Amino acid sequence: MARSRFLPDNFTLALLAVVALASLLPASGRVAQGFEIATTAAVALLFFLHGAKLSRQAIVAGLSHWRLHLVVVASTFVLFPLIGWALRPVLQPLVTPELYLGVIFLCVLPATVQSAIAFTAMARGNMPAAICSASGSTLLGIVITPLLVGLLMPGVPAAHGAAGMGGGGGHDTLANIGRITLQLFVPFVSGHLLRPWIAGFVQRHAPVLKFVDQGSILLVVYTAFSAAVIEGLWKEIPLPALAGLVFVSAVVLAIALTATTWISRRLGFSKEDEITIVFCGSKKSLASGVPMAKVLFASHAVGALVLPLMVFHQMQLMVCAVLAQRYARRGEVGEER
Repeated sequence: MARSRFLPDNFTLALLAVVALASLLPASGRVAQGFEIATTAAVALLFFLHGAKLSRQAIVAGLSHWRLHLVVVASTFVLFPLIGWALRPVLQPLVTPELYLGVIFLCVLPATVQSAIAFTAMARGNMPAAICSASGSTLLGIVITPLLVGLLMPGVPAAHGAAGMGGGGGHDTLANIGRITLQLFVPFVSGHLLRPWIAGFVQRHAPVLKFVDQGSILLVVYTAFSAAVIEGLWKEIPLPALAGLVFVSAVVLAIALTATTWISRRLGFSKEDEITIVFCGSKKSLASGVPMAKVLFASHAVGALVLPLMVFHQMQLMVCAVLAQRYARRGEVGEER
């Protein structure tokens, strides 16, 4: 019996199940460490397989796609901060002033890397450009995010010696670059170098690549949501403020998704490039945001500043999963540009 078109697809149902599982049975201690290792391995495998799949010509095309990269960077570090700043008089009364400062903080963060690229792959977008844009955004954020924090959040208590990213800023910068290199670029380059020997195997087993894409997202959702629940996501704020925060996050995400889609079409990008712009230009990184908050802000201020990012992170994964499925079905249902 065919599934009704009004019912969620299997992957969306799996995402909902993972969120429920993390809420009821969050991973902690050694179990959480195990899931972190599994997530890292899944993401590394994802990039290894994509490196093997992509031709040298496709990689060069991705690197040279400067118009797309400019749009993604502008969306991440210009559009988002403008959204947070312009809507502050309207949206801040729905939450607390401290929570809305967290909304401003998420708006100045770089784009997420793993899930943005995985969603682009699921939706059959421009993978080489996605890898370049998402990774480049993270590296740029190391410099741009602290500058925007100083401009838009001058009254937030700073960490001891946090001026200019704090006393450990140089170490954190090198650590971020090293983590990105080891987790993303090394597997990707390794897969690409082995392409002459394994490309045929990867092409014959394309469903494996789809499983890795979706599996890595499910792991990211469970580990991230588990951490949020353990940190008191459902206990530290009253229900009205939490409901207001969910609404504020939905408004920011909706504007970002709508704007990136409209801009990409207005500028005449292809459907594959539009997918890359939407998924790389509308997402914010929890993995980069939490360490940055710990470096930039006083310990007692970090909780309220990171909570909006946690909520937004879960929401963007859920919404983008649905969008990726719709984009992926465009050829099957005869969708036109």
